[in-house]
Amino acid sequence: MKKLWPVMLLLLAACKQKNYNADLLIKNAIVYTVDSAFSKANAFVVNKGKIIAVGDIDSLEDKYLAREVVDAQGKTVYPGFIDAHTHFYEYGLGLQQVPLKEMTSWSQVVDSVQVFADRNPDGWVIGNGWDQNLWAGKKFPDKAKLDSLFPVRPVILNRVDGHAAIVNQAALNVAGIKPGQKIAGGEIETIDGKLTGLLIDNAIGIVISKIPDPTEQLTQSALISAQQNCFAVGLTTVDDCGLPFTMVNTIAAMQKQGSLKMRMYLMLADKQENYNYLFKRGIFKTPRLNVRAFKVYGDGALGSRGACLLKPYTDQPASSGFLLSTKQHFEEVAKMIADKGFQMCTHAIGDSANRAILNIYATVLKGKNDKRWRIEHAQIVSPDDVKMFGDNNIIPSVQPTHATSDMYWAGQRLGAGRLKTAYAFKDLLKQNGWIALGTDFPVENINPFYTFYAAVARKDLKGFPEKGFQMANALSREQTLRGMTIWAAKANFEEKEKGSIEVGKYADFVILDNDLMKAKTADLPKTNVLKTYINGEKVYEKK
Repeated sequence: MKKLWPVMLLLLAACKQKNYNADLLIKNAIVYTVDSAFSKANAFVVNKGKIIAVGDIDSLEDKYLAREVVDAQGKTVYPGFIDAHTHFYEYGLGLQQVPLKEMTSWSQVVDSVQVFADRNPDGWVIGNGWDQNLWAGKKFPDKAKLDSLFPVRPVILNRVDGHAAIVNQAALNVAGIKPGQKIAGGEIETIDGKLTGLLIDNAIGIVISKIPDPTEQLTQSALISAQQNCFAVGLTTVDDCGLPFTMVNTIAAMQKQGSLKMRMYLMLADKQENYNYLFKRGIFKTPRLNVRAFKVYGDGALGSRGACLLKPYTDQPASSGFLLSTKQHFEEVAKMIADKGFQMCTHAIGDSANRAILNIYATVLKGKNDKRWRIEHAQIVSPDDVKMFGDNNIIPSVQPTHATSDMYWAGQRLGAGRLKTAYAFKDLLKQNGWIALGTDFPVENINPFYTFYAAVARKDLKGFPEKGFQMANALSREQTLRGMTIWAAKANFEEKEKGSIEVGKYADFVILDNDLMKAKTADLPKTNVLKTYINGEKVYEKK
């Protein structure tokens, strides 16, 4: 036993010599820092959730002893991706409901609904994602088949953009909707004195208000399910657009207990109870949660012809769409939000809606400012109005995959002339020198590499069109990466804490199997995330 003492003392001494001064070292990587110079490094160091050094591996290994060392083996590392426009919670709920995206016929939709209903026999049947533009004839469906299958059980099936829905008679009965009924900012379709079940924009809310609120267990399951899928594609921050104030405490509590690790930027919905809550409380800010904005809906969507246009739809000359509220409402809300010092983020698709909201913003903002008010989507903007973004420092928050999803039929809605100035991301970027990029998921796929590809190549996943869609408004790879990281952070007032791999910022980053800056264009959407980190903690690893 006495002979073992010298060995044990040596081992103890060796342990004491390991004075760790860092938690994590990433080395042998191609690190795109996305700093102001767009510089690259091959290593960086993390301690207590933040980046403490970025540079050359030799100098960093001399200075830092990390508890964990990750050899990236020459793979690329990027700041964690930020999706500047999502419906994260809604997406999570949708994972518990009937998935209807990319279905090629109404019959296929109905069959899927029936299968789901058989497996889930209780409560409302809720589905999401149908798109009549993918069907032969491209006509909106009616409720006849749903009525025959579900004479008593209420059914609501939301269109892919959330701006139209088909409901059955049972749901109409619960909501008390009658033939010929009118609603401002929406439409209840009635043909030959009978309800078809088609509801547009504000009309949907009449039915939704009758659906029981999700249980706390379902709410938490939805958030966790959404988080898991988002981590797998490299998202570390999501902007959730249009939540009720009641979700703030739920999200904050889950983040505090550690089950919800995703960083979130919340925009509260345009409702008086939400204004009352945030105006009284003030900006809600923690390391993982930021609540300082309101989401307002200017108009509907182009696909459901609810987008408000300056001139009638080319394929429906009797309609120009509509605003979802009065201009007086938008003016009052804008002044109220400005007076209280919060951010206003307004959904505007059509050129008439964009003009109306831009003029209201200009009146309130009065020229150059740093309030960072946003137009969400900014899809169809008259060339005469584009300069208002720059004149008043209004942020265009756009979704590149909308362009490549809509390009097949947008010309039918708009005509060739208006289409030329639609989805004009580069023109919008020039106004302030930066732009925020997102997906609008679940309207589009959550995958940020689809965003990257759509912005750069302006093609669909099959490589169509061969020369790209309106390539004059394609973004460069650097501009696109900035739009998904540091510029998205800036749109949230968070560019000093995230969005790049720099000293002092949160250690949110991803390791990829592909170099987005150098890969062949066709390979961009095939990129995979190998690892995702938030706060220096690995939250996802590809199996």
